[in-house]
Amino acid sequence: MAAAAQDQSPIVQIERITKRIGAKTIIDQLTFDVPRGEVFGFLGPNGAGKTTTIRMMVGLMSITEGDIRIGGYSIRTHFEQAIRHVGAIVENPEMYKFLSGYNNLVHYARMFPGIGADRIDEVIELVGMENRIHDKVKTYSLGMRQRLGIAQALLHKPDVLILDEPTNGLDPAGIRELRDHLRKLTREDGISVIVSSHLLAEMELMCDRVAIIQNGKLVDVRLIKEYTRSDGKLHVAFEVSSPDQALALAAAQSVKAEVEGDDLILMLDKEETALWNKRFVEAGIAVYGIRTATKSLEDQFLEMTGSDPIA
Repeated sequence: MAAAAQDQSPIVQIERITKRIGAKTIIDQLTFDVPRGEVFGFLGPNGAGKTTTIRMMVGLMSITEGDIRIGGYSIRTHFEQAIRHVGAIVENPEMYKFLSGYNNLVHYARMFPGIGADRIDEVIELVGMENRIHDKVKTYSLGMRQRLGIAQALLHKPDVLILDEPTNGLDPAGIRELRDHLRKLTREDGISVIVSSHLLAEMELMCDRVAIIQNGKLVDVRLIKEYTRSDGKLHVAFEVSSPDQALALAAAQSVKAEVEGDDLILMLDKEETALWNKRFVEAGIAVYGIRTATKSLEDQFLEMTGSDPIA
């Protein structure tokens, strides 16, 4: 029973961390957890502190105050035990371009005891590189180098994979390929993946949950699916013959609504949608269509941060 309870604990716990450089506070009392088996997005405007936080997670930068626990171990007091749980690519994956992808993995595996040919073959299959793994890295596309970097980061069987801007320089096909592989890792291997990226639309497709920071402070942590709702309600768009008349009817019932073109947007529970369709028709308002009008992650990101979407 104790082991099962442990499996439910967050793989990463950020506990009121602060980072100061001179008189400037870069990260200010940041706190959030990363659950196991999810793709966790880390978003924020330029200079928000994403890369600084990631650097503190992997021990590349010291923590001024607070702590980061990975697999239950403090990065400050038990660094070796904590970092064993981590595979990471910060900036671009580094590898020997004159060697084959396979020989790069063999070379890297020598840093960790107990990694044999079977594990190397396993990660090669995991990232889908069986057909090109014996080619020299200098012949690889950027997307293939990213995949080889992920294979390298996975060799020692980490519980969490941390990727800082992994989609930089990738074309749309490469981004989709990366997204599919990350999803596969969480689904089939139960690995948690932390991804920072400036491509908000892509993060919406890739992530299960996102944390948004601004000026080094946490703005929000939320499941992606919760961005389709507001206070438990759906945004439902009714395409109607008379939006103003429909708006007045909604106002009379104290229901939050707004007009967008020929649409009236109501905040409703799913069960209320049919009721409002009936009300409009009974009031002589023709209903031409009904759809869920969700705000995108980018829309809500801009509302929360009031900043340019590039993070």
